[in-house]
Amino acid sequence: MVQRKGAALALLVAVQFMLVLDSTIVAVAMPSLGEDLGFSQANLTWVTNAYLLLFGGFLMLGGRLSDLVGRRRLFAISLVVFAAASLLGALAASPTMMIAARSLQGLASAFAAPAALSLLMTVFPNGTAEEQTQRNKAMGIYGAVSGAGGAAGMILGGLLTDWFGWSAVFYVNVPIALIAVLLSAGLLPADRGGRASGGFDLGGALLSTGGLALLVYVLVEAEKVGWGSARTLGLGALALALLGAFLLVESRIKQPLVPLGIFRKRTLRGANLVGGLIPMAVIPAIFFLTLYTQLVRGFSPLKSGLALVPLALCVVLSATNVGRVLPRLGLRWTTALGTLLVLAGTLWAAQIDQGAFFVEQFGPEVLTGLGGGTVWVCATVAATAEASEEEAGLASGLFNTANQVGAALGLAILATVAGAATKSAVGDGDALPAALTHGYHTALLGSAGFALLATIGALVLLPGRTPTAQS
Repeated sequence: MVQRKGAALALLVAVQFMLVLDSTIVAVAMPSLGEDLGFSQANLTWVTNAYLLLFGGFLMLGGRLSDLVGRRRLFAISLVVFAAASLLGALAASPTMMIAARSLQGLASAFAAPAALSLLMTVFPNGTAEEQTQRNKAMGIYGAVSGAGGAAGMILGGLLTDWFGWSAVFYVNVPIALIAVLLSAGLLPADRGGRASGGFDLGGALLSTGGLALLVYVLVEAEKVGWGSARTLGLGALALALLGAFLLVESRIKQPLVPLGIFRKRTLRGANLVGGLIPMAVIPAIFFLTLYTQLVRGFSPLKSGLALVPLALCVVLSATNVGRVLPRLGLRWTTALGTLLVLAGTLWAAQIDQGAFFVEQFGPEVLTGLGGGTVWVCATVAATAEASEEEAGLASGLFNTANQVGAALGLAILATVAGAATKSAVGDGDALPAALTHGYHTALLGSAGFALLATIGALVLLPGRTPTAQS
C-alpha cells in the first residue's frame, strides 16, 4: 500500500512538474521561435499570454468538473489533449497555429492541475495524525516540484533550444503526458460511482470562465496599454460585472458550479488569500531578477536561468522539509515564518546595484526560495484541509485560481510600477542601466509589500492547528 502511494505521488508530481515547466520553458525559445514563424514583436507575447489566459480562466471550471465527471477520467483526458496540443506546437508553421497550440495547452492544464491536486488529496487523506503527517510530506514534495518547475523551465528551455531547436520544448511533453495516461489506470484511485451530485451549471460555468479569462486578459495586457486607458478600465469593469453576475447566479440556483457555502470555511479563505498574495511577491521578483541579470549585468539567457538555481533549490529544500516543522509550530506560525522569509528576501533583493552576485542576489534568492516553498505547502494544506470528499476538486481549483490570478495581477501591477520608475529616472538624466535598476528596486519593494500583506493574512485568518475535513 505504501509503495502504491509512493508510485501515485511520483506520477502526480511528474505531471505537475510538466505543467509548471511549460509555463516558462517556452520563454527562452521565443526569440528563435518568433523569427522562424514570422511573429511580429508585439504578437510574440501571445505565445505566453495565450497559455496564461486559458489556464487562469478555466481553472475553477476544471476543479468543479473533476468532482462531477471523475478525477482520474478528467486527468487522463486532459493529458491526452495536452500531448496533442504540444505536438501541434512542435509542428506549427505559422503564428496562428502556435497561438492555437498554446491556447489548447493552457486549457488542458486548467483541467489537469486541479484534477491532479484533488487526486493527491484522495491518495493521502486528512484524518488521523499519521495521515496528516503523510499528507504534509506529500504536499511538500508536490510543492517542491511546483516551485522548482518554473526555474527549471528556463534552464531546460535554453539547453533544448541550443541543442535541438525550439520545437524540442514542445516535443518533450508528448511522451511524458502519454506515459502518465497509461500509468494512471493502475496507480491512481478509480472514480467512485457517488461523485458530486447535481447537474452541470452551464450559466455559472460561462460566467465564471468568461469573467476569469477576461480578467487575466486585462492583467496581462494592462502593462502595454496602460492601467488608466479606456480599454483597460472598460474590459476590467466587464470582467468584474461577469464575476459579480456569477456570484449572484450561484447564490440563487439549487445546483451551483461553486457552492458559495465553501467560502464560510475561514481556513480556506485565509489559504486562498495567502496563496494569491505570495505569487504576487515571488513571481515578479523572479521576473525582475531575470531582467536585471540580462539587461543590466549582460548575462546570456542560459546563464540568467542558472543564476536562479539557488532560489529553485531552496524551494525544494523548504517544501520537502516543512512537514517536520508544521506539526510543531502549527499552520499559522509556519505560514507566517514563510511569508516573513519572502518579505526579507525581496527587501534584500531591492538593494541590487551591480555588486557581487553572492552578496546582492544569492542571499535574497535563498530567503525567498525558503519562504516561498514553505508558504506554498502550508497554503495548499490549509486550502484543502476542510474540504469534504465531494469538494476536493473545487477546493483545489479555487486554490490554483488564486495562485494563477495572483501571479498575473502582481506581475502586471509591478511591471507598470517598474516601467514608470525607469521612465522617471531616464527623465532625470540617469543612464539606461541605472534607470532600469531603479525601476527594479521599486518593483521589488512592491513585492515586499505583498509579502507583508500575506503575513498579516496568515496571522489573522489561519488557525494554529491544521483542521480536518468536514463531512
